[in-house]
Amino acid sequence: MEQSSKMIEQRPPLPPFTLETATQKVRMAENSWNNQNPEKIALVYTIDSQWRNRSEFITGRQEIIQFLTRKWQSELGYRLIKELWAFTDHKIAVRFAYEWHNNHGNWFRSYGNENWEFDEYGLMSKRFACINDLSIKETERQFLWQPGVRPDNYPNLSSLGL
Repeated sequence: MEQSSKMIEQRPPLPPFTLETATQKVRMAENSWNNQNPEKIALVYTIDSQWRNRSEFITGRQEIIQFLTRKWQSELGYRLIKELWAFTDHKIAVRFAYEWHNNHGNWFRSYGNENWEFDEYGLMSKRFACINDLSIKETERQFLWQPGVRPDNYPNLSSLGL
């Protein structure tokens, strides 16, 4: 019996989500984005995944890779925290904040919400993001861990009052 190529691309946890698995999916996404590897990140999305990110519309893994590559060329010192907001069987809503600086050394905290939809294999088929940027002073930064994954004992958005 031939195994479907989609079966090989499973990304657990799979729908239907529970509180535990939705929370796990959110943290996995946060960790992945904090590692800033566009090629690896693109693999958790369906081949034809549809995104709206601010005013940009993106379709498919290659466009995701191009978008993330551009993003992290201009958003330097990137640190992200995501928090589960709500979920259903195959959809997850998150709120997030990330801090970054531009090539002039100006710092920002970007706030937003994302709505995610998953296929039965745990791949994200749709991602809709609304994001606002707030200029901050470097001394107002709250995301102070070393580059990469946020340590498990680091406060979440709610604990930081964000």
